[in-house]
Amino acid sequence: MSENVDGTGRGEAAGVPERSDEAAARERDASIDAPGTAAVDDRVRETATLTVIPPSIPRDDVGDGGRVGAVAYPYRVSSISVTMERPLVEDRTDEFVVSVDRSRRLAVRADVVPDRVERTVEDVLVIPPEIDDRTADAIARKSVFQWTLRRYSLNHAPTIEFDDTVEAHKLFWIVERPGGDVIVDSVRGDERPLDE
Repeated sequence: MSENVDGTGRGEAAGVPERSDEAAARERDASIDAPGTAAVDDRVRETATLTVIPPSIPRDDVGDGGRVGAVAYPYRVSSISVTMERPLVEDRTDEFVVSVDRSRRLAVRADVVPDRVERTVEDVLVIPPEIDDRTADAIARKSVFQWTLRRYSLNHAPTIEFDDTVEAHKLFWIVERPGGDVIVDSVRGDERPLDE
C-alpha cells in the first residue's frame, strides 16, 4: 500500500482508488490554467503584493503581443565578510555577496545587495521557500568558504561574518512565443526555453 499525500496511508485499502501520477498531474495542470482556481493551488494568484528586486527588463518589453505571465522566486541575499589570518602580516579581509534561491536551494555570487521595492504583480505564480533562514545562511556560508578556498591559500579556517541580509522575490517573465514559451530573468535579461 502506498502512502498518500497526508501521510495516513489510506488509498486503495480504504476503498478510494489511487490515481496515477499522470492523472494527478493532468488535474493539477488543469486547475492551474483554469480561471478562478487560486483556492486549488495557493501559489497561483491573480495578483500579489510582494517585496521584489526591481526588474531591469519591464514585463511589457518582452511580450511581442503574446501573453506574459510571471513567476516569483524567493531569494535571500547576503553581504559576507571573510577574514583570513596570516602569519607575520596583517589579516586579509575579502567580501562576497551571495544570493540564495530559497526554492531551488542554489547559491550564486552577486555584485551587490539589491534594492527592494514593494510591487503588486498580476498573473503571478508565487513559489514558496523550501528552506528556512538558517538553512539559507548555511548554504551561503558554505559557498563563501568554497569561493575563498579557490581564491586564496589558507593556513586556518577563515572567519565568516554576515554584514547585511535582505529577502525579496525575483521575478521571471513567462512569455508565449510562436516557437515555444520562454522564461526571461527580469533583472539580468537572460532568456531560455521554458522546457529546459
